[in-house]
This record gives sequence, C-alpha cells and structure tokens, in this order.
Amino acid sequence: MTDLTVQCDIGFVGAGVMGKNLILNLADHGYRVAAFDLDHKKLESVIQQDQAENNGKAGRVVACSSYTELLAKLSSPHLIILSVPAGRPVDDVCSKLIDAGIKADDIIVDTGNSLWTDTVRREKDYEGKFIFFSTAVSGGEVGARFGPSLMPSGDPYAWTRIEPVWRAIAAKVDPATSRPIERFEPGNPVTEGEPCATYIGPGGSGHYVKMVHNGIEYADMQLICEAYQVMRDALGMTALQVAAVFKEWNQGILNSYLMEISAEVLATKDSETGLPLVDVILDKAGQKGTGLWTAVSSLELGCPSPTIAEAVFARSISTLKEQRVAASTLLAGPVQEKPTEAKREQMIKQLHDALYCAKICVYAQGFDLMKTAGIEHGWALNFAEIAKIWRAGCIIRAVFLQSITDAYERNDDLANLLVDPFFSKQISVYQMNWRRAVADATLLGVPVAALSSALSYYDSYRTAVLPANLLQGQRDYFGAHTFERTDKSKGKTFHVDWSSAARTMVKVK
Repeated sequence: MTDLTVQCDIGFVGAGVMGKNLILNLADHGYRVAAFDLDHKKLESVIQQDQAENNGKAGRVVACSSYTELLAKLSSPHLIILSVPAGRPVDDVCSKLIDAGIKADDIIVDTGNSLWTDTVRREKDYEGKFIFFSTAVSGGEVGARFGPSLMPSGDPYAWTRIEPVWRAIAAKVDPATSRPIERFEPGNPVTEGEPCATYIGPGGSGHYVKMVHNGIEYADMQLICEAYQVMRDALGMTALQVAAVFKEWNQGILNSYLMEISAEVLATKDSETGLPLVDVILDKAGQKGTGLWTAVSSLELGCPSPTIAEAVFARSISTLKEQRVAASTLLAGPVQEKPTEAKREQMIKQLHDALYCAKICVYAQGFDLMKTAGIEHGWALNFAEIAKIWRAGCIIRAVFLQSITDAYERNDDLANLLVDPFFSKQISVYQMNWRRAVADATLLGVPVAALSSALSYYDSYRTAVLPANLLQGQRDYFGAHTFERTDKSKGKTFHVDWSSAARTMVKVK
C-alpha cells in the first residue's frame, strides 16, 4: 500500500512517452513523484512499470486524479514538471493549476518542444502567479528514461531549486574520454561523470538552443541520407553494403548516434517480406516544425544557415511523391555507367570526407545562429558548455562535439567555428574529396542539396569579394537603393542616375 502521509518531492503532468520515461528516471534517482494525466490508462501504465522495475514495491510514483490532489500530495514550495504537447496544452495546464491553488513561489517547468517565443510570453503572463521555467529535453524516449540532454532557462532562483534534480537525471559523460557513460538498466542509473545539463540563460534561451539543436539534427540526418543515396543509386550498393560502410565510419571521426542508428536501420530486414526494411519504407518524410523554426529564425536574423534550410526543403520535396514518380518518366538525367570497383572505393572515401566537412559547416551555421540570436536578445550563451551537454543524451551526440567544446574553450568569442585553427585545418585536409564527391554526384544526377549547400557556404565564407557588388548595382538601378564604395568612408552611400547618359553619381549621405 502507498503511504499517503509521505509528501512527494515532484509533481508531474503528462504521462505520454516522454513523460512516462522522465517520471521513471526521476524515481530511479530517489525522487518520489506525484503524477497526473487526463488519460488514466497512461497513469496506470507508469505505476505498473514502476512496480515491475522496482521489485513490485509501490510508492516511488503516486497517481493523482486531479490537479488539486496533485498539489495536496506535494511538499511546499511545489515543483511541477510538465510533459505535454507544445502550444495551447501548456497554457491549459497552467490555468488549471492556478485554479487548483498554485502559489507565487511554486515552480512549473515546461519540458515540451515549445517555440521559444511562447516561453518568453508565458514568463510574463504568469509572473506573480507562479514561476514559469522551461527546460528543453533531447534524447527521445530512451534518453528521457536513462539520461537526456537538458537545456534549462529562466528565473535564476528557480534554477537553484531545479539544478540538483536535472544534474541527477541527465546523461553523463566520462571526463577522461569525453564519451557517454551509458547504462540502460532500470533501478541502476548512471551517477558518475559530467552531467549534460547546464543553465542556458534567461527565459526562452533554452528552447531557442534546443530549436537550433533540432535544426542541426535535420541537416545531419539529411547529409547521411545523401551519402546513402549516392551509394545506392550511383554505386549500386545494397542496404546491407551501405550499413557496413556506415558501421565502419562510426569507428572514426564520424562517430555519432545518428551514424550508429543509420547503420542499424539499413541492416534491418522487414519481417513480412524479408527485404531490407529501408527498401519498403515510403520515401516521404515528416517534420514537427523545429527545423522550420530554425530556418525561419536564420532568415529573420539575417544569419545564413543554408544547409539547415536545405534539409527542411528536402523533407518538403519528399512529400511530392506522386509528382516525383510522374516526373521520373518525363525528365531526363545523365546516363550512368556502372562504376569500377576502384571508382566505387574512391567515391566512398570521397563521401566520408564530404560528410565530415559538411558536418563541420552545419555546426558552424548552428553556433553562428545561436551567437547572433544571443546578441539580438541579450543572452550570454556559453558555447563551450552547450557543446558539452550535447556530447551525450541528445540525438546529435557525437565524438565531434568535444572538438567544438575545445574550440570555444580556446576562444569564447570565436567569430565562426570555421576559423578555429583545428577546424580550418581539418577542412583544408579533407576538402578536395568533398568537392569531388559533390561534383561526381552532380554529374551522375544524384541530388546532394545539403552536401553542396554546405560547400557553397564554406566557399562563400572564405571569399573576400563576393558578387554582391553587382547585386547592389542592380538594386540601385531599378530601385535607387544606393550603395557604398570601396574607396570612400564606411557608411557613406551613393546613388547613380542610371537614366542619364553621363551616369551622374550622387552622394546620398
């Protein structure tokens, strides 16, 4: 029997996939959780799993039938964690908790994939009623259960109360090797190592950083998919052969969670047909919006993130399945010849290097976007710490992130990841294979929008004089938008009377 006289440490609203696993993670670390969900079957599932994982003992998780009961079972001041869908459901729960009697010094933590501007708005809306705090969570259901990457932001006082909880349940990294410490055993959580949880900054900043994380995730996935398509369509390789290549790549500089699972997906057989599962999965990709939000933010801030945008576009064009099937019978591509074994090996090596260089550029774009947003919104973001908490628990976890951590520890005011000595040397070493990979794919008619956009980003960033001088001339010609001159003081603008035969130049300011 559950001892109802013992107050719970933490309240939890939402027992869906992520919520259920976060609840069990909290219980494993010694926290007694009072849980509520409108769907009582979900609560029953949590209680049953908790008892099964805790040798039949009850008490770690207590089910509540109302918001009032939830508050009654918590120690004061209350700490309540939400794991509900982003948008209106968050505000609905907050409203219900206000009606139930939540107090001004109580804390509500939103762990959903909320748009960061909604978080900023909620902090203001609920000021004086309770403390609204946010924590972006990455890692999927396994990460939530055994250690996610956590990106908290909001009221600094609230963080002092939440910090020990988040540091306990977060993923951990071995400080000696910078590799994740992983143990997927209920009741035997990882307690050693560096926790992947750090205070990001003021309200909204944590969800913004998670948004960019997801944008990088979109791009990283698309880069891997393009490498797969080249090997499949241009090199005639089977899913199992590509899986073997990815498995080998995962032992080196491309080691990452996404590379690991990509190899596993490609190696999996369909139980119904016996075919590689990937060959019977429809090639139409969905999205939940965070990649789109990242691309939109980069456009709004004027901070180029073309590879992230291309990854969003790739998902969009994948949804045009019927049109693509029809077009495949009408639109001609190049004639492809079967590659020799030597050429195949060469192209695989090129793709490896291309993937590595493009990955560097994707992270350069993501971190530059966070830096630009930080300046715009007054957030003092610590990029070394952000890279650190992405080394384990999250979807983009990779050995590569230690190098990014090192880069920002060397220079916390780095203009761009590309100009860090380590990364500039890496691209110098590997870039020719990157160029050959993009060129070969293009000549063979295989789309590599993300790999090529990353290359264009790199070439644009390293080019001292871009053709924007002609663009400015065009703009001044048709719209009198003015331009600056290279031989005059910065900030002074000029306009040409293009209709005049003499092309009279007028100084504007």
